[in-house]
Amino acid sequence: MKVTFADIQKARELIKDVICSTELSHSVSASKLLNTEMYFKFENTQRTGSFKFRGAYNKISNLTSEEKARGVVASSAGNHAQGVAHSATLAGVKATIVMPENASISKAAATRAYGANVVLKGEIYDEAYEHAQKLEKEHGYTFVHPYQDPYVIAGQGTIGIEVLEKLPDLDSIIVPIGGGGLISGVSLAVKTINPKIRVIGVQSDRSPGMANMFHKEPPLSAHKRAATIADGIAIKNPSVVMYENFISKYVDEVVTVSDDEIAEAIVFLMERAKTVAEGSGAAAMAAAMSRSLNLGKKCCVIVSGGNIDLNIISKIIDRGQILRGRLCELSVIVDDLPGNLSRLTQAIAGQKANILEVRHDRVSQGLSLRETRIDFVLETSSIEHVEKIKRALEDTGAKVIQGS
Repeated sequence: MKVTFADIQKARELIKDVICSTELSHSVSASKLLNTEMYFKFENTQRTGSFKFRGAYNKISNLTSEEKARGVVASSAGNHAQGVAHSATLAGVKATIVMPENASISKAAATRAYGANVVLKGEIYDEAYEHAQKLEKEHGYTFVHPYQDPYVIAGQGTIGIEVLEKLPDLDSIIVPIGGGGLISGVSLAVKTINPKIRVIGVQSDRSPGMANMFHKEPPLSAHKRAATIADGIAIKNPSVVMYENFISKYVDEVVTVSDDEIAEAIVFLMERAKTVAEGSGAAAMAAAMSRSLNLGKKCCVIVSGGNIDLNIISKIIDRGQILRGRLCELSVIVDDLPGNLSRLTQAIAGQKANILEVRHDRVSQGLSLRETRIDFVLETSSIEHVEKIKRALEDTGAKVIQGS
């Protein structure tokens, strides 16, 4: 498969009046945290909520009249689905989208709202992909591949041109990797303009297929379900085509991040960048925060999507706050005597922590008849603050048995 810089330039001309040229913003908070001038490319504010609209619109706009008349089919965990659905509607083309059964509820609902017929099939993306190919053969649809397609790659590559127009002296760019369409297009664009720019790819450690291929490590089982908050990049079978034609040529490093690290990045982006990113959209920032990367003086992080499921966002925020020491769950065991709770709360107040919840437990296994377990949920300022609170509680004679 061949994609050239000229293809990306053509894509830009074709889609420029339809897409949003998303903001490239300098982040003072991220720059101080990472000791590098950090910039965010907010593709989470793109139409349909992610970068996927660029490639999907470029692909559908290049279909023949006959292909448009037959309709299109696509497989997606959500963002490509919305990009194809909206692009097809704009072009007056019928779209059928196959999504994994565990796909985000909000993404499935949004895809239907954009006018597509949604079919739920399989536990992971790869199974949805196989079913979409079956429908392609049965109905004569044109398959809009989420990443392994020249028009899709060229559309995603327009991000690289936009970044370097505003930041020509960029040293590095961090890009999430699912199937590889985004990083293939972006890396081709930026390396063509400036071969010295360092391109860093990021995957979830629950679906590290491309990272394993990049580092010449054995693949994981293709049948193991990849449960991750970064569902948009949860692809078990990496594409050899994408690796050989683009990633092996233009990408300098590929790293993986955990769900906890992604959750922490989501909270950072909310609190400091005032933006909402989904799991896959925050993966690049998670890598910047959690890995020792050679970023140079100026680095751009692509926030690739913002279509997060509201049913899990509160859990992610709580988890991210705990990891950053902003929220703490502590359990202590004390003698069940009058005044002990007062001493504990005074110790907590003395450390300037806010008590959000308190729960007594006198019946848990392992407690003696004269003991009680008290569970606290506290609002704290840092990991160091949590450790000070633990020591203050121990100084009252309490036994701290659990803390996070």
